[in-house]
Amino acid sequence: MTKKILDIKNLNKNFDHNNKRIEVLKNLNFSLKKGELIALTGPSGSGKSTLLHLISLMDKPTSGKIFFLGKDTINYKEKEIDNLKKYKISLIFQNNNLISDLNVIENVMLPLLIRNENKLESYNKAKKILTLVKLSNRQDFFPNDLSGGEQQRVAIARALIAETDLILADEPTGNLDHKTSKEIFSYFLKLKKMNKTILFATHNRELANKADYKLSIFNGNIKRSNG
Repeated sequence: MTKKILDIKNLNKNFDHNNKRIEVLKNLNFSLKKGELIALTGPSGSGKSTLLHLISLMDKPTSGKIFFLGKDTINYKEKEIDNLKKYKISLIFQNNNLISDLNVIENVMLPLLIRNENKLESYNKAKKILTLVKLSNRQDFFPNDLSGGEQQRVAIARALIAETDLILADEPTGNLDHKTSKEIFSYFLKLKKMNKTILFATHNRELANKADYKLSIFNGNIKRSNG
């Protein structure tokens, strides 16, 4: 039996804006298993990024529970959350979130250095990942010297190098050309074979159709579909 990596129970997220309560996510219930590749779809503003931030424990739900490997995360201490982010969950941000005063290879190495892994081994691993995303000739550049698409590829490389159990990606190929998007997706498939779980938000119908299944958000509700 495939083990659940994530279990979402009665999850709600509300925001207050101009004295009005906006219900972004309404009573979501779903689970993810190890080794699954899932597309998270829905129109802009539907709550895809909000859901990814909740799962990555960057934000807290208004109500409901998030179980990671069977453990309720609602009462996690700060150190437990830090360890989860270091070793178990990676998030590829929509806006890259690169550190401007670190060069490309240092940005990619960062998750391993935070874990106090060997610096030379981390460097060599980062070089391989940069070759994969076709940025080996940019490893000494700084984020401000890169195009938007190149910055996104660095962000993807930084998440991939960590090889966490769960990889969350917010429009990971949004700024990439068709060929590079397919190459990045092929790496997601390799991670799936390594029993990693990948949940990626996307507007790209072609990539969404290649996932194991889709989770679609509309009007705050979530629905699973295989087509």
